[in-house]
Amino acid sequence: MFVLGNFLIAVASILGIILKLLYWLILIRALISWVNPDPYNPVVQFLHRTTEPILQPIRRFMPPMAIDISPIIAFFAIIFLNIFLVTSIQEFGLRLKSQSQPVQRMDLRSAGSERGQEDTGTFMSR
Repeated sequence: MFVLGNFLIAVASILGIILKLLYWLILIRALISWVNPDPYNPVVQFLHRTTEPILQPIRRFMPPMAIDISPIIAFFAIIFLNIFLVTSIQEFGLRLKSQSQPVQRMDLRSAGSERGQEDTGTFMSR
């Protein structure tokens, strides 16, 4: 079970990184939109291509407004997913990890004294 727990923890970490990246891309796009950017600039095109699939569905459900608040709603959704989904997946992975039985380790010092040998506590005997 510890393997599945580690897998879920890794998935949650990657999902958290992706959500943080999307947060920053949307923030940068919103800030750049205030200065009327060149639409042929490769950075502006990249920001548009990566954030539009997230912002367009939000705009469809909103009434027409003078100001576009879809980035704000996307921020709330990203924060919610980061707090709820990522944390839940991490906690579930940690619980799966803690339920697995640890491997029994044999203490070499106590093993020697159980066989009737003297425990010197050193690696090499003098």
